[in-house]
Amino acid sequence: MILITGAKGQLGRELSALLNEKNLSFIGIDRDELDITDKDDVDIFFEKNKPTIVYHCAAYTAVDPAEDEGKELNWLVNVDGTRNIAEASEKVGAKVIYISTDYVFDGENQEMYQVDHEVNPKNEYGKAKLAGEEAVKEIVSNYYIIRTSWVFGKFGKNFVFTMKKLAEDRPKLTVVDDQFGRPTWTRTLAEFMMYATDNEIEFGIYHLSNDESCSWYEFAKEILKDENVVVEPVDSSQFPQKATRPKYSVMDLSKAKATGFEIPTWKDALFDFLNEIK
Repeated sequence: MILITGAKGQLGRELSALLNEKNLSFIGIDRDELDITDKDDVDIFFEKNKPTIVYHCAAYTAVDPAEDEGKELNWLVNVDGTRNIAEASEKVGAKVIYISTDYVFDGENQEMYQVDHEVNPKNEYGKAKLAGEEAVKEIVSNYYIIRTSWVFGKFGKNFVFTMKKLAEDRPKLTVVDDQFGRPTWTRTLAEFMMYATDNEIEFGIYHLSNDESCSWYEFAKEILKDENVVVEPVDSSQFPQKATRPKYSVMDLSKAKATGFEIPTWKDALFDFLNEIK
């Protein structure tokens, strides 16, 4: 049995749609169905349903609130909740696919981050997701940790929708041009998650985003290239935020590519996505 945690989130809904397309049965749960921070409830649920594959998409993702008012909840969900899922999965012999983030890196590198590169998160969200990684590695025998970045898709709030919305009533937008990474379409990520389990690729840590990299400014320009709006680059100092963002978080995709999975470029993925939501 396949289980999706965080099934009502941006990635969870994309993965659910993909499984439905393939006529595969699964159970999708969100916090209304199961509080992953309650160890006893998690154990009871897993003992009853005995999943064989757990796509652990549930997460606290409010990066700035995680620095202060959301700090406790960030840790509770991303670390304690993940530990509960990991322990329950191991008890029933399930494979775990845990979604992590480029924020486990400090962003001070000048070259692509390899899967075995030293981690050094600079914000509370990154620290919690890294601790979740460590819990999965420590507890689960058969796991995939998939680090991703700059996620966009049709089922939630994200940068693409934000830019499209702002462009509706503003003639000019300013976007930071000194932070670099890889955009990730939820569809590509969901497909790789399924590819990993279907093809039983080697367990371990993978980086998965769409291919090629850009700045947030370049991403915005591509999103809005057919809109009647001017997009101008600015320094990130013009948009102070509570949480430190990596200046450079381009992750190397060669390990994922070596499995035979074909990764579209972010521009191609964005093109397909924008056509899909028209």
